[in-house]
Parts: sequence; structure tokens; C-alpha cells
Amino acid sequence: MMPIQNNSKGILFILLGMALFSIQDALIKFIYEDTALYELYFGRTLIAFILLVGYLILSKQKIILKTHYPVLTLVRVICFFFGFSFFYISLTYMSLAMANALFFSSPFFVSILATIFLKEKVGIRRWSAISIGFLGVYIVLNPNFNDFDYMKLAPVACALCYAISMTITKITSDKDNVFTQMIHLYFGAILISILFYIFTGDGQINNFNDPTFQFIFREWFTNPSYAWPYIIAMGCIGAFAFYFVFNAYSIASPSVVSLYEYSLIIWSILTGFILFDNIPTTRTFIGVSIIIGAGIYIYFREKVKDQMIVTDTPNR
Repeated sequence: MMPIQNNSKGILFILLGMALFSIQDALIKFIYEDTALYELYFGRTLIAFILLVGYLILSKQKIILKTHYPVLTLVRVICFFFGFSFFYISLTYMSLAMANALFFSSPFFVSILATIFLKEKVGIRRWSAISIGFLGVYIVLNPNFNDFDYMKLAPVACALCYAISMTITKITSDKDNVFTQMIHLYFGAILISILFYIFTGDGQINNFNDPTFQFIFREWFTNPSYAWPYIIAMGCIGAFAFYFVFNAYSIASPSVVSLYEYSLIIWSILTGFILFDNIPTTRTFIGVSIIIGAGIYIYFREKVKDQMIVTDTPNR
């Protein structure tokens, strides 16, 4: 059995990791009007990639680039890249708390995908929890179908892409180790960002007045002296956040620390209030509570069935 002190330390680490992720997300709100989406993505990922490779070299671990699943790895890289593109886009018009709450619909998608691709059996209880979880998503979105802004679905699209990525990770992890998979994600994101620079980096197609679309298609390096310190900070904070998360899962029981990933929503509420004076509505609090409750119930049903796909170590 895992020592209690290790579980306590693991919980502390996962809480620190989630806090850092909320800060990383908040930095986007400071710079999205002064940088381009894929300039930010490129810089943040490049810094994280350099830090990861440096860590592997200093710790004398072998850097393995070869994958045993080239097609699945490519699909995972693309899903992960565009998934978090959706998430970064959502932060230009949505509060941190709402965006992260909607992102945590990912366990519901993972459960659905697991039945299709992993042939896992999902009983009536988990299907009920999934349905209730999506009810929470509906409450948070508060849609007006006569005039619904479909951009609000961006974090949900991120959750779906992330769920596909995590389902593939469940398949590939038997032969590809976690650092190999992280290198693929980072290097793939860098390459795709460079492709966006080639085709959109000059800002020629940025004919939009909407700040969100300007963020997507803006010319790169328009204000590097302001934006890049934030981008570098994002890369460093993200790398340290994953370091804490990875160590949490390494020194403590995953079945213990995984529940504390939901603290990201709490950290996002606090960060949004402190930095942007955002206070979630009562409706949002109700929806968030339902999403968290449904996610925790799915976790416990997975534990009973010994199918822990939803609560595997995350890659963010």
C-alpha cells in the first residue's frame, strides 16, 4: 500500500500543478490582443519542448523518438493541437472558470469513446452519469437557441479532441513511454504552428473586426516586446505544472490524486476573480457542481470496474 505521506505529497503536487495551469490560462487573457494564436502556441510549446529535452538530458534518460503507432500518434498530435487551439480561442471571450468547467466534460467523451474503440462495457449507471454531466454542460452554456453563439462550444470541442487524444494514449502507452509521447505532442505542435506561420503569419487574411478572429489570424511578431515575456512565462509555467502533475502520479496513488484535478476549476474561479474581477453566476456554479459530481461518479464506477481510462495521467 502507498504510504500516507506519499499520497499527501501527491495531493499537494497535483494542487500546485492545477494552480499553475490556471495561471498559464490567465496569461492568455493579457496578451491575446497583442499576439497571434499560433505564435503563442509556437512559443509556449517551444519553451516546454526545450525544457523537456533538457530535463531528459540532465537526468540521463534516453530520448526515444520512434513510435510503435505512427498513424495513431499523428491523429493524437493533430487532435491535441487543435483541441487546445479551441481552448485558447475560448479564453478570448469566456471566463477562466467557464472554459475549464466545460473542458471537464472530457471524461464523458472518454467514456463514450472507450465503449467504441476500447470495447469497454459502460453500464446504465455510468450512462446516467454521462447524461447528467452533459446536463451540467447545458446549464453552464445557458443556450438561447434563437440566437446561440456557437463559439461557446469551443471548450467542449477541446474536450472532445482531448478525449480522442487520451483514448489513443490508452492504446499506445503499452509500447511508447510518457516522455516519447510528450515529445511527439510538442514537436508536432511546433511543426503545425510553423505551417500556420507560412500560410497566415503575414496577416494578409486578417480582415476581421472581431477580436477573437483577429487573435487567430493576426500577423506574427507585431508586439514581441510585450507578448513574448508572457509567452515564455507560459512555456515555463506549463512545464513546471506538468512536472508537478507527473510527480504526483509517480509518488502517490493515481486513484487518489486524479480526483484533485477538478481543483483546476476552483483555481480558475479564484484566478479569474483576483485578476479579472470575474464572479461566476449562480447558474454556472450549479452547472459546475453537476459536471464535477458526474465526473467523480464516473471515476468511482471506473474504479469498481477496474477501467481507469478517464483518470490516467493527463497531457496538457
